[in-house]
This record gives sequence, structure tokens and C-alpha cells, in this order.
Amino acid sequence: MPAGRLGPAAQSARRPPPLLPLLLLCVLGAPRDGSGAHTAVISPQDPTLLIGSSLQATCSVHGDLQGPTAEGLYWTLNGRRLPPELSRMLNASTLALALANLNGSRQQSGDNLVCHAPDGSILAGSCLYVGLPPEKPFNISCWSKNMKDLTCRWTPGAHGETFLHTNYSLKYKLRWYGQDNTCEEYHTVGPHSCHIPKDLALFTPYEIWVEATNRLGSARSDVLTLDILDVVTTDPPPDVHVSRVGGLEDQLSVRWVSPPALKDFLFQAKYQIRYRVEDSVDWKVVDDVSNQTSCRLAGLKPGTVYFVQVRCNPFGIYGSKKAGIWSEWSHPTAASTPRSERPGPGGGACEPRGGEPSSGPVRRELKQFLGWLKKHAYCSNLSFRLYDQWRAWMQKSHKTRNQDEGILPSGRRSTSRGPAR
Repeated sequence: MPAGRLGPAAQSARRPPPLLPLLLLCVLGAPRDGSGAHTAVISPQDPTLLIGSSLQATCSVHGDLQGPTAEGLYWTLNGRRLPPELSRMLNASTLALALANLNGSRQQSGDNLVCHAPDGSILAGSCLYVGLPPEKPFNISCWSKNMKDLTCRWTPGAHGETFLHTNYSLKYKLRWYGQDNTCEEYHTVGPHSCHIPKDLALFTPYEIWVEATNRLGSARSDVLTLDILDVVTTDPPPDVHVSRVGGLEDQLSVRWVSPPALKDFLFQAKYQIRYRVEDSVDWKVVDDVSNQTSCRLAGLKPGTVYFVQVRCNPFGIYGSKKAGIWSEWSHPTAASTPRSERPGPGGGACEPRGGEPSSGPVRRELKQFLGWLKKHAYCSNLSFRLYDQWRAWMQKSHKTRNQDEGILPSGRRSTSRGPAR
């Protein structure tokens, strides 16, 4: 099979629907007369040219002068008749064509250049390939979901479009020994991707690269070196649940399950959470979730619907010192915070009667503590140790403020009467 030509199955998969057969299927060869001989021939046959090139072509009619001649012949390109001023008769049986500054082919299977008889019948046809050689593929990235397979994708050069069918081959081999291998399962996660399903070694680096070829040349990417254990990822965490935290109007509880794909492997995981309000597209990311499978979001707006997502990054697999690759985000899960029951300005809140215990200082202290927790330990587990740290921080802050304001340890301000006796 010629370089750059698709096989029958691949051509069938890549072609658009056959609305205009003449435009979509490049004409090869030429009709034959009753004796089996060609009635005409185009030269050059199936040329491949760079964009911007010129083409000099001829259509030569076979037979004696009493039969078909070049007079009255005309050319079409992709079904459209070319202006007669582009053609000229070289002799009684040959019609020449001159095309300058050619654009890229309209179809990767080749443009149709056809020589017609005066009655419109086709005498001969040629495929015209006009394009660019492939550029060096780049931005190769690979990942494994079970430490037995590998999926890679890449970017096909700076300009990408070559106007010609370009074949991409992913090659790989063990770094220090072994032969070159070619990936066979293409287009698994996009047009420029390939999946290696099995027979991969652990604890040994691989060299991976991409080769691009078409009718005008070839190019090879830089080599990517990786260890399978360093590019492990997972599916998003399943069973993400978001719920209210009792009657707390500014908090939501998020819980999820560790990805099951790596349950049989020795690894650690870290998680990220992101959330947004219902009518916004801006996500806020929580980075410090560590390896917990739950987190409490604080500082939220009361009476608001939030969408929450979680993703996972496995690391330390079998002692690997590199972090893994973040999974995709989980499907959004929605929940709403309770509406605020506190009265607005001028709401006339009831004050406790004299002598009755008031919960105001306790609620105020709890709110201050939760605000500090949000700032200093966003998703850490609540504990008395954290509460003690907060109390120490509050006492230090009050002491510093009191010193700045000139307040005596007894809490009484000094007066102009002189030192206290």
C-alpha cells in the first residue's frame, strides 16, 4: 500500500457520507474502449505537491485522427469546470493545463482532476495531492489506570493541518534494552491517542515517541521517558455525598469513597474538592484535604445551592517518590445550606431576662472558632487540640491588643490623677 494511503476499512471510517461520489472518491486511471485500451491519459498521474506549487498537466487522447481529438476537451477540478484560459492545445490529440499557486487539497483522499470529452463524458482522471509535510508531534502525555496498561495522547505539530492524510504511530520500548514496539489501539480518547492494553513492565523506564508520515515526508517527536508507577491515575472518587451539618447555615459536609481500581495496590491518595454556587461558573478549589475521605466546607452563604466535585491523586505506589496524575472530577453533586433564621437589621431579637443564662457568648465564641478553623485548618478533623490552639491564639491576640490600647492588667484605664496607690 502506498505511503500515506488509508486501508479500505480506515478510508470507509474516515470518509464523509457519499453525497457527491465524484468529489469524494478520487478518480484513478481512465475509461477504456471496447478493446480494453485507454481512450486518454493524464500526465503526471496522481502528483503530490507542496502548497503554493504550480502544476503543468496534459490530457492525451489515444487513437487515429479520425477518432477523438483534443479539440473541445475541457478540465474539471472537484467537479467544477476550470476556466478555458487555463488550457491550451499542444497538438491535435493533447490538451495542456497550467495551475499556479495551488491551495491545500480539499479532501485528504486527493482532489479530482478530470479530463472530459466535448459531450461531458470522462476520458481520464488523476488524483491531485497538495499539502504540507508533517511537523514534529509534541506534548506527549501518558497515564495508567491499573498499572498494566498505558494510554497516551499528543499534539500533531504546530500547524496540525497538512491537507493530506497523515499517519501517526506511537512507538515504545524499554529504555536500556528491548526492541521497538508499535501501539495498535488508536483514537481511544481522541483523534491523536493510543492505548497499550497489556504486557508492560514495572520498575523499568520506557521510552515513548510518535512518528508522523504522509506523502511529503515524515517527522518524529522527542522521546518521553517514564516509569509506569509514576503516571498512575484513577477514576474519579465514586459515591460523593453532600449534606447539611445540622442547622449550621454556613456549612456543608462532603463524603466520598476511595477509587476502587487501586484497592489492591499499596498506595496513598490525596484529594481535592471544588465547589460553586448554582448560578456561577467560578469554582473554588480546596487543596488541603490530604488523604481524608470527608471534609466540612465552612463560610458558605445561607440558603444557597452548591455544586461539589472531588478528584483523586494516587502517590507513593510501591514506593514511587513521584506524585501520580489527578483523576477527572467526579460528577457534580448538589446540596443547599439552611436558610438563615437570624433577624435582619431592626428585627427586634429578644434579649434574655436579667439573671437568666445567655447563650450569646457561647455562640459568638463558637462562630469565632469556626472562622479561625476555616482560615488555619480548612478541612482538618475537629479536635480539642485545635480548640486549645485557637484559645491560645485568642489570648495572645487580646494581650497584644490590650497592650496597644494602654489597658492595665486589672482592666482599668489610667487617669490623670497620677499613679494608683
